[in-house]
Amino acid sequence: MKKLLVAAAALAFSAGMGLAEGQTVRIASEGAYAPYNLINDKGELDGYEIELGNELCKRAGLTCTWVKNDFDAMIPNLLSSNFDAIMAGMSITEERKKAIAFTQNYLPPVPSAYAALSPDVDVKTSVVAAQTGTIQSTYVAESGAKLVEFPTFDEAAAAVRNGEADAVFADKEFLVPLVKEGQGFAWVGQDVPLGDGIGMGLRQSDTELHDKFDAAITAMKADGSINELIKKWFGPEAQTYAH
Repeated sequence: MKKLLVAAAALAFSAGMGLAEGQTVRIASEGAYAPYNLINDKGELDGYEIELGNELCKRAGLTCTWVKNDFDAMIPNLLSSNFDAIMAGMSITEERKKAIAFTQNYLPPVPSAYAALSPDVDVKTSVVAAQTGTIQSTYVAESGAKLVEFPTFDEAAAAVRNGEADAVFADKEFLVPLVKEGQGFAWVGQDVPLGDGIGMGLRQSDTELHDKFDAAITAMKADGSINELIKKWFGPEAQTYAH
């Protein structure tokens, strides 16, 4: 299993210092990007990011609540203070860092990929579906293909099935079930590396909150607990961190 090096030993980690007494931190997720985040049988947000976020809040001594929000409205609503943080499979990119701050990644970079009903689709000249507001939709728009965007990944994949698009472009891990579970999809072309991994998004002014979450992520990488969650939700072959 490929592992990424964690650059330094865990930082000393002090919980709950300096934030307002009893402050509740509202974290937004989409609930439509399993296993990153999903809606479980009880109608509640669940998945890797929700379990990880709850543990980060516990280690930081924070009271956290979860807010369901559409992915393409995440950054505007964060900046409008409708919530305080984003954990929604959001890739760390230079363009997004112009508007918001990110913690270090809590999932290492994974490639994006194309999938279609035929491996012979020319993704440079075809109609390609992607989820609105993602790094994949930006990439397709700049690739020469005709981009069609959808609010959720499931809708983007469905567009290929019903003929509205020739291929779908998304995180490769998210496409694996379409290709490997008899759903009629095949890989098209080579993997495409995008972004610097998945991180928590916060307002640039919330430096103390950023530092607390960042320290908690560092601690979980150092003690191996973040790897346990990655394997639980993404499988034993998922890319993890060395510690």
